[in-house]
Amino acid sequence: MTADLFDRLPTPSQKVAAPLADRMRPRTLQEYVGQEHLLGEGKLLRRAMEAGELPSLILWGPPGSGKTTLAFLLAERCKATFLPFSAVTSGIKEIKEVIARAQQERAYGRRTLLFIDEIHRFNKAQQDAFLPHVEGGTIVLIGATTENPSFEVIAPLLSRAKVVTLRPLTEDALIVILRRALDDQERGLGRLRIEADDDALRFIAGLGSGDARVSLNTLELAAQMVEEQPDGSRRLTAQMAQEASGRRTLLYDKTGEEHYNLISVLHKSLRGSDPDASLYWLARMLASGEDPMYIARRVVRFASEDVGNADPRALQVALAAKDAYHFLGSPEGELALAQAVVFLATAPKSNAVYKAFGEAQQDVEQAPLEGVPLHLRNAPTALMKELEYGAGYQYPHDLPEAIALQDYLPERLKGRIYYHPTDRGLEAEIGQRLAKWRRRRVGTPS
Repeated sequence: MTADLFDRLPTPSQKVAAPLADRMRPRTLQEYVGQEHLLGEGKLLRRAMEAGELPSLILWGPPGSGKTTLAFLLAERCKATFLPFSAVTSGIKEIKEVIARAQQERAYGRRTLLFIDEIHRFNKAQQDAFLPHVEGGTIVLIGATTENPSFEVIAPLLSRAKVVTLRPLTEDALIVILRRALDDQERGLGRLRIEADDDALRFIAGLGSGDARVSLNTLELAAQMVEEQPDGSRRLTAQMAQEASGRRTLLYDKTGEEHYNLISVLHKSLRGSDPDASLYWLARMLASGEDPMYIARRVVRFASEDVGNADPRALQVALAAKDAYHFLGSPEGELALAQAVVFLATAPKSNAVYKAFGEAQQDVEQAPLEGVPLHLRNAPTALMKELEYGAGYQYPHDLPEAIALQDYLPERLKGRIYYHPTDRGLEAEIGQRLAKWRRRRVGTPS
């Protein structure tokens, strides 16, 4: 009842050609590991399978969390034809062909589960093409995506499908999968009779970052390094696992949700005055391949938005870090970014300038726009002087303390206060000075 994706699952005679991760793909619900919040007793997908129902779904989860396998198991349990479809290699022509096949299956009384891998890669027109067939019951649509469906899947399709979130596999779940691969003699590595140290498997599971495919691929490489000992034993050690692992692959998409998640947590760690967390997230972004100059720009923004005048040096340090990285490049320039991150995390915080500017912008948008008060206008011509441009302007440097008690705002906004300094860092001193000036401006004794 299934289409060629799972028809091609390797037989024992084919197992050398297929990667271990493909060979060990679960074929039954009993073999499926993880996602207990969906498949546990009484949970959503377990109830759907037991009832033989086929709801349209959007499976949203990280790579290697079991989205494809879950769709296959749902189709098998509900006795539906499973048609896998890739958004990477297919277009409107292929969509029409697969719909035609689904219509044939329906004519014979068989349901069709159309599984679309990486559905977020389809454009709006391509996604629209499925709508009438989902509504008419020709297909049950299950789309898999690593991207937030709210951004990548059109609203009409979201309204006709339930979004199901898959979680990264836990380290313990990955160890179960690795142990099963070592023991399985038909599809796994059982014939090699490898004994694996617990710390070796835990290391491999940790490298997977919740991705079963990454963990199994690493195990397969590590197994190739295991040599038979004189007593006939084969043991996989943590050192072998480390040698086979190479460099960890980190989940990241420069234009997707994880990009924004990581820059958000870096910003929040800085704002929360936690230099240790800030350094970790900085290192995480750099290791994932983020553009260091993008990080530098966000660091400069943070200096003004969240430190501001509590320590004006923050902006200087941030800009210097940007220039240092531009001058040195990686990896040397990354240390300048780290220095700036630590400085910002440990600096006194103030968003007073940020809030003040926002309020000023709001008044520009909403308040009536008045001309510049006459006493504040330049008068470069005789006519302007006759019209009293600049008349009554007080030059602060000619006054005591260089303070002119004049109004500088338009008439309708006189007395408006945007900037409210905090009592932290240098801004506390600024606040005291400004309060004194403001009292004098309104005629209150200092």
